[in-house]
Amino acid sequence: MRGLMMDIPLLVSSIIDYAAQCHGDVVVASRELDDQIHRYTYADVHGRSKRLAQAVERLGVRQGDVVGALAWNTSRYLECFYGISGMGAALHTINPRLFPEQLVYIINHAEDRWLCVDRGTLALAEQLAPELTTVQGYIWMDDPAARPGNTTLPSLLDYEGLLAAEDGAYEWPLFDEREASTICYTSGTTGNPKGVVYSHRAAVLHALTFCNQEFIGGHVNGATECYLPFAPLFHGNGWMMPYVAPMTGSRLVLPGRNFDADKLYELIESEGATVAAGVPTIWLLLIDYIQQNDLRFSTLRAALMSGSKPPRSLVEAMELTYGIDTAQVWGMTEALTAGQAGLRQGLDKLSGDARIDIKMRGGRVAFGSQYKIVDDDGNILPWDGESTGHLLVRGNRVASGYLKDGGGAPAAMGGATGVKDGWLHTGDIAAMHPGGYVELADRSKDVIKSGGEWISSVEVENAAMGHPDIFEAAVIAAEHPKWQERPILIAVLREGATVTGAEILAWLGDKIATWWLPDDVVFVDELPHTGTGKVHKLILREQFVDYKLPNIG
Repeated sequence: MRGLMMDIPLLVSSIIDYAAQCHGDVVVASRELDDQIHRYTYADVHGRSKRLAQAVERLGVRQGDVVGALAWNTSRYLECFYGISGMGAALHTINPRLFPEQLVYIINHAEDRWLCVDRGTLALAEQLAPELTTVQGYIWMDDPAARPGNTTLPSLLDYEGLLAAEDGAYEWPLFDEREASTICYTSGTTGNPKGVVYSHRAAVLHALTFCNQEFIGGHVNGATECYLPFAPLFHGNGWMMPYVAPMTGSRLVLPGRNFDADKLYELIESEGATVAAGVPTIWLLLIDYIQQNDLRFSTLRAALMSGSKPPRSLVEAMELTYGIDTAQVWGMTEALTAGQAGLRQGLDKLSGDARIDIKMRGGRVAFGSQYKIVDDDGNILPWDGESTGHLLVRGNRVASGYLKDGGGAPAAMGGATGVKDGWLHTGDIAAMHPGGYVELADRSKDVIKSGGEWISSVEVENAAMGHPDIFEAAVIAAEHPKWQERPILIAVLREGATVTGAEILAWLGDKIATWWLPDDVVFVDELPHTGTGKVHKLILREQFVDYKLPNIG
């Protein structure tokens, strides 16, 4: 016997419909590209999104087509999430920080028909345009007054002009919830970026998972919350906050293109943000800024961190000094909400170091997801908090493959990220604790194999970043004739610091295993970063390809 429940597809258009109907007066604020704050409501977003849907249909865009956005976090970009996806096309959120050759590859690979640009990306789009084989026109997604008088882009149409020509009397189409809503490419640190295609069903399930009180420790209280994603909208859909905020009736703040610490602090304070989300690098810069300027947060209560493991010193400062509830949760472009960060019952009573110990883990398994840890031969390892191996995940919000590349299956355990036998091989090395907590050790490509044993580059980095004179650090492997590989610490010092490498190694002596101690410390002015704000270790290894350990010669 089949159930007798209505079968209505889960579509992202239903989110903005609900928001407009039930909390249409709630404010969305965005720092536009002229540095001015623009404010309007979910009802406004709803109406403009419908006019956008009409406009792109008039341009010939049909269900199943792809429209790209090479732009920054502004109000018009938010409208694309509903207008373009809502009419049945897929919104390709493009990372302007990728290399030009990568951008050409992904725009052609996704077969974008139209490309939205703004003043921050126009010159880049002009550079790319001659090599784009599928793009038939461009849309100026910015203030009409800032539109350049001349450009080499063919068919540059004005976003506001397109919307002004429509009446907004538009009915969202109903279609299969498994159709694509957005496309987000990985950062391409091990080859060409790979396209992750989010379905409407997955987008709604992602948002519903985020709305669960367990996801970030109860900070989803509708009208009392104000969400600020430091994550760009091209990075995992801004970590789903463009869907979560209107779904819950929370205010939403978009930071534009300026992610400098002073600008983010100003935005948090002026808009009363209660929950902010970003990679640890952004939080390091922000906490350093408020420490240097003797500032406090007046409204911020919770910080969501993902993308890489934060240093313990950062979590301690946020929790113990500034009273911010940190929520570290494992995730990746292919599996945004596979985990959750809320403390399990009983653990919420912990305080001090015991609480920080739990917060340093990568959250725990969320409902609808499954995790397992396996060794190099694929044998399943126990959830004992000690057995470390390759992290595999699956679930109803996990990518089943990559655009035009099937599963992109890894050739062997610990190889490239991909799907094999129904499980996503994440490329992460981790241990599972009882109760479903995951503790990340390293990326499989970054772990240092010394004398047949693993050294976690992440653990050494985070220990080093606890030193008061180190601002940022990275650990990579150097060749060793006896041990195959040994770690070297590459560090960026705080301004005015004069500490030596020997002093840093002495300081690390009682904080990590003796055989984990780096064989050398190298100071640099800055570290290379990926387009998503993580240290770009592939480039770092290339920079140190000729490096020789001092005791080897």
